[in-house]
Amino acid sequence: MSDINLADFQLNEKDTGSSSYQVAKLTARIAALTDHLKVNKKDVSSRRGLLKMVAKRRKHLDYIRSRSEADYKQLIERLKLRR
Repeated sequence: MSDINLADFQLNEKDTGSSSYQVAKLTARIAALTDHLKVNKKDVSSRRGLLKMVAKRRKHLDYIRSRSEADYKQLIERLKLRR
């Protein structure tokens, strides 16, 4: 997929629901799907799924930002996202 280690974003070993973990997981999936779409330019359904994932990630990031600006900036920096 990508070079993101999802375990780094978990609060504990069973954590799959925290927003930071969800953002990291979505970022990995978005990166993989972006690579797929570079090769398969006519795959419209995958492009739609990509746009839905990007919107969901944006909502999670907005939530994190509303809770703690420092956590938001740290997460953006760790995932190397633009914003």
